[in-house]
Amino acid sequence: MSALPPPGRPVFEPADRIPSLAALRTAAGSKDWDAITSAFAGLRDEDDRALACRTVAETFGTELFLRETVNRLPRDPLARTLLADRLIQTGWQIRSSHRAEHVSQQQFSDFHAHLRRAELLLIDVCAEHPEYALAWYLRVITSRGLQLGVGETRRRYDRLAEHHPHHFSGQSQLLQQICPKWGGSWEAVHGFAQECTRNAPAGSPTGALTAMAQMEHYLEVAEKGGTRVAETYLREPDNHARLLDAAARSVLHPAFRADAHHAVNAHSAFAAAHSAAGRPAEAAPHFRALGDHASVFPWCYLGTGDHETEFVRHRKTALAKG
Repeated sequence: MSALPPPGRPVFEPADRIPSLAALRTAAGSKDWDAITSAFAGLRDEDDRALACRTVAETFGTELFLRETVNRLPRDPLARTLLADRLIQTGWQIRSSHRAEHVSQQQFSDFHAHLRRAELLLIDVCAEHPEYALAWYLRVITSRGLQLGVGETRRRYDRLAEHHPHHFSGQSQLLQQICPKWGGSWEAVHGFAQECTRNAPAGSPTGALTAMAQMEHYLEVAEKGGTRVAETYLREPDNHARLLDAAARSVLHPAFRADAHHAVNAHSAFAAAHSAAGRPAEAAPHFRALGDHASVFPWCYLGTGDHETEFVRHRKTALAKG
């Protein structure tokens, strides 16, 4: 029996590993609105639509084209939402990913200006199309960025959940908001992750929220007490048990869609949590599912902070032991 080929260099950019997103990125770059609308029309999963929205928004040079499209089609919800996300992405790039104390007042001013412009577009879309998941999802992000508070962000998420109760992308964004670094608490973070996992259909990616919550908590513990203390936190029997249960309900369940756009983010969260806890054999099934695909989060939380270095190092160990 021939040995499996060694794993290759991981691919982190979704549009580099998902052909439909690559085609969408090309359409956005070439300002082909008909191709963009056709691509979105073919997506039935709202989490797939959220990632497609982000693909367009992160394509360099699209803002002018999207603004012209909104001027031409002022009532089109997709055009307004894509322009709003482009403004959001530009704003977050200005702010950077640093903690607030390391962001200048000018950065905050420009960041908030972009988010307010996005909000004006999204408010109208939500008023005209209350069930429009993409707009409510983005308003969860703008609420956090504009520091409107946990209550307002939760209100927006609840509006999204009225029509789309298991919106994994929206749940992931709310999870960020209720972390202590954004004004929440660890009790709220872990409670929300467990509630969503318990209520989700079998095979839903939602179980990965448990792994995401633990990795967020791990990062704070590591920053305050060091990596060894953080590893001890992850190894606590209750945390380990919750992680195994969440994986069994979600990414390791037979009903899980391995070809879904969000599968990589979900498996990455579990692989990282087990790896950080020193459980390479339990990380191995997730690495095997990932192959050469990966997400930046939460590998950027480990060790060197270089997501590619950490992914490759932990994958090598896991596949050798599991």
